[in-house]
Amino acid sequence: MDLTGERRIEAPRKVVWRALNDPEVLRAAIPGCQELEKTADNAFTATVQAKVGPVKATFAGAVALTDIIAPESYRISGEGTGGAAGFARGGAWVKLAEDGNATLLTYQAEAQVGGKLAQIGSRLVQGTARKLAGQFFDRFAEAVQQDDSA
Repeated sequence: MDLTGERRIEAPRKVVWRALNDPEVLRAAIPGCQELEKTADNAFTATVQAKVGPVKATFAGAVALTDIIAPESYRISGEGTGGAAGFARGGAWVKLAEDGNATLLTYQAEAQVGGKLAQIGSRLVQGTARKLAGQFFDRFAEAVQQDDSA
């Protein structure tokens, strides 16, 4: 499953970059996030509750940031297990470009699921992934813009 998109965020690139690396901002922006802890400079552990169709599960996993070119881009990769619900793993390239006084954030992500999640059907899983990505970027943009105006 692949997802791509872009968001214009009304804040300078350095502010957006700082937020993309801030566990508190990310925790608040990730739908269903119960825990997000920084375990190393470029690594986190996370616990996220998600519902995909009839399957609701709590996923525990790890996230790593690699190929970092501050304040322009990085690759985020992660893997999580949700018990009987199955697993999810994937990654995304996140790129930031200046757009006047704002920042254009683009992403290209891929994901794989297994277990009950894979049995649900790719259309439902992809639709849920798009919805969750939209919620994340809406919350993220709001948090960044509030931080920048403060």
